[in-house]
Amino acid sequence: MLIDIKQYIKSPVKGIIQVGAHKGGELEYIESISSNILLFEPQKNIFEELKRKIKIGTIAENFALGSENNKECLMFKEFNNDCQSSSLLKPALHLKQYPSIQFTASETVEVKTLDSYLEESIQEYNILMIDVQGFELNVLKGAENTLPNIDYILCEVNRQELYENCARVEEIDNYLSSFGFNRIVTNWAGWTWGDALYENKTNISLR
Repeated sequence: MLIDIKQYIKSPVKGIIQVGAHKGGELEYIESISSNILLFEPQKNIFEELKRKIKIGTIAENFALGSENNKECLMFKEFNNDCQSSSLLKPALHLKQYPSIQFTASETVEVKTLDSYLEESIQEYNILMIDVQGFELNVLKGAENTLPNIDYILCEVNRQELYENCARVEEIDNYLSSFGFNRIVTNWAGWTWGDALYENKTNISLR
């Protein structure tokens, strides 16, 4: 996480959704903001470690989120970076920028939409965090009914094609603008990728 979102939050936090939770490395930070937490991590071996870290009341689900519901997709997996670079998209520039990270395995994972999952949820969430290695726009497209209820989105963004057909930051900007979001902070880790914080100006202006 490259942005400390606490200093930018202007509205009461109802709950936090983290898509791409990995082993829960950011869980302590998230728990300092809210106790109402929903986590998604599709990699089975990683999910088992995540489960050991969560507190009672935190919900963790072992599937991926995307733009289509009830679908199975192949995930490209690596182990040199503790599976943090594994993606549903085939690696592209990533192979040149990080030659020590090799994608030597694959895993079939289930993909659902965030909208379909939250249809039956009684919990409320207004912060969304997404770190899914180039698949971020797919997650957002499966959350069009959820986005009007979200106040802030912390999203990994790309300036180059680290993974084949991954969305560039401008595409995410354009998509989220139609739901009232503005990008208010960007922190680039290098010349290809970083984190961006989006604020729902429509919701915030009404508070």
